[in-house]
Amino acid sequence: MYWLHRYNRLVAAATLVLITAGGLVTSTGSGLAVPDWPNTYGYFMFAFPWSGMVGGILYEHGHRLIASVVGMLTIGLVAWLAASEPRRWVRRLGWIALAAVVVQGLLGGITVLYFLPPPVSISHAGLAQVFFALVVSLAIFTSAGWLARYYRTSDGERRIAADGILRALVIALPAAIYVQILIGAAMRHTGAGLAIPDFPLAFGRLIPPVWDAGIAIHFAHRVGAVIVTLVVLATAGHVLAHHGGRRELVRPAWLLIAVVVAQVTLGALTVLSARDVTINTAHVATGAVLFATAIVLGLRTHRDRFRDIAPVGAPAPERAQA
Repeated sequence: MYWLHRYNRLVAAATLVLITAGGLVTSTGSGLAVPDWPNTYGYFMFAFPWSGMVGGILYEHGHRLIASVVGMLTIGLVAWLAASEPRRWVRRLGWIALAAVVVQGLLGGITVLYFLPPPVSISHAGLAQVFFALVVSLAIFTSAGWLARYYRTSDGERRIAADGILRALVIALPAAIYVQILIGAAMRHTGAGLAIPDFPLAFGRLIPPVWDAGIAIHFAHRVGAVIVTLVVLATAGHVLAHHGGRRELVRPAWLLIAVVVAQVTLGALTVLSARDVTINTAHVATGAVLFATAIVLGLRTHRDRFRDIAPVGAPAPERAQA
């Protein structure tokens, strides 16, 4: 199980690289730099000459190559889970991840062939985050800490299970972040990134004095950022105040605070820099890290709800059938 967990972490890291590469494609406007699919200017994807990897082609074709690697890694993950994972629900989750990456690839192709229609492009961005969440979850489910129930005593487990406020917050948080990610994707793919060109005000006011579709999407993203930040602070503050002795909860709580501060800063700088490519891409990647961290905290908080739970003192969960 140790090496399976390590492999899961590799797939998660590769997925984050893929999301970053996708953000780079959007930030540089390179989505149609390669106008055909699944080939690249008539070449089989892996046969395209490196000498042609220039400008937007480098970003778009590089994104496709990384996506192919992630797809192959996911096939390997599913095969490994099928061969060695005794929990049926974990194996099924692996198959769901594989289905998600296949659909994701098809959406990417449709996006190119139909000249970047916003609904498809937004769906492509949203599904990427779902796939990332699935892979991160699998990494959690195969970790030593998860299998050992994070060494919780029965009293400690009951205390977390009885904390209704925390358990509600860790469900609300990833949901709020995901909605914010979708609004951000809509903003990028409809060209609304600079619909409000100043920050922190909107055309010099707290509320925009004029409205159109782009301004509405952009302003919704700013409001969403405030909501997500408040939920992050409420969640992390609750963990630190009431479960300060639980490292598996405290560490992602502190990480949430650090990442949300970085994310808000990057969002502000994206506007103030007129969508600098590096800053805008980092904003996309950091949003994915924030989402994944919220997923980790939520899963660890709700550890007792999963079927591979064994009573304290029972054999290790990895030996128990799902």
